Amino acid sequence: MATPRDLPVVLTGDRTTGPLHLGHYVGSLKSRLALQDSHRQFLLLADAQALTDNADDPGRIARHVIEVALDYLAVGIDPGKSVVCVQSRLPALAELTVLYMNYVTVSRLERNPTVKQEIVQRGFQRDIPAGFLCYPVAQAADITAFKAELVPVGEDQLPMIEQSNEIVRRINRLAGRNVLPEARALVSSTGRLPGIDGQSKMSKSAGNAIPLSASPDEIRSAVRAMFTDPGHLRASDPGRVEGHVVFTYLDAFDESPGEVEELKAHYRRGGLGDVVLKGRLDARLQVLLGPIRERRAELARRPDFVMDVVRSGTERAAAVTQETLDEVRDALGVFGFGRA
Repeated sequence: MATPRDLPVVLTGDRTTGPLHLGHYVGSLKSRLALQDSHRQFLLLADAQALTDNADDPGRIARHVIEVALDYLAVGIDPGKSVVCVQSRLPALAELTVLYMNYVTVSRLERNPTVKQEIVQRGFQRDIPAGFLCYPVAQAADITAFKAELVPVGEDQLPMIEQSNEIVRRINRLAGRNVLPEARALVSSTGRLPGIDGQSKMSKSAGNAIPLSASPDEIRSAVRAMFTDPGHLRASDPGRVEGHVVFTYLDAFDESPGEVEELKAHYRRGGLGDVVLKGRLDARLQVLLGPIRERRAELARRPDFVMDVVRSGTERAAAVTQETLDEVRDALGVFGFGRA
């Protein structure tokens, strides 16, 4: 019988800048729920990474560490199967980051497609915080410190996995042996969930997200505000399905895909109003989020339990990451002065 240490390792995580939302759910939380039964899973509360573009409001990051942990537990993450840990409390990650920065050039970081896109989105131009530019290196430290073999990510994060694997290959080549494993990305079959405005991805900062803790009225209001087909003025008019946010969400959350396809055909030929579609989606989301919201409220009344989950998980993760750091130090012959 396999022991936990024999299972393949999966690492996931979230920046602690606000409560998690439906985009997180379809993007990776659903995968995490399945993986925790077959993998040795670590969930990183990425407060250090969140600081890379929130340095002017560090209190916001600290406040949301437990909020994100609550979201994890509310959706069904089992602390007996998955380790929930705080990134900034794992000193080995910082040391690995410093080491890896010597094996990555600035030009390579600037060529990273995800970094390039996010620089534009945030309007940094040339005023790029060094921590932000280098966060792919910090992600590589996260992934390799846990020796993760599988990393559930959105498609936009694939360049990050490749950058991490480039560093792994460099370290292994210098060591003359395979010290670290390369990671494989697990991309959600659902794809990225757009914001309710249809203009960009669902984002906490853009205010176009539906939190996992949303109340019934908040869910209903968000669905009513969803972008549809601006040319579909009357129910009798033929409508356009592509770019129709309600249909995108029905594809992600409706348990009867055949019926959704029939609705799409009906909408295209005319005779189907957006009110009907929004009513169906509202009902589906109420069923999905109701139990999550209730579990979250119950857990929020047990702060000592949640803190214990995070503290004990962080202690376990610290031991794992320190072990990896020691192996990398020994393999490369670095940072060894004064060690026993």
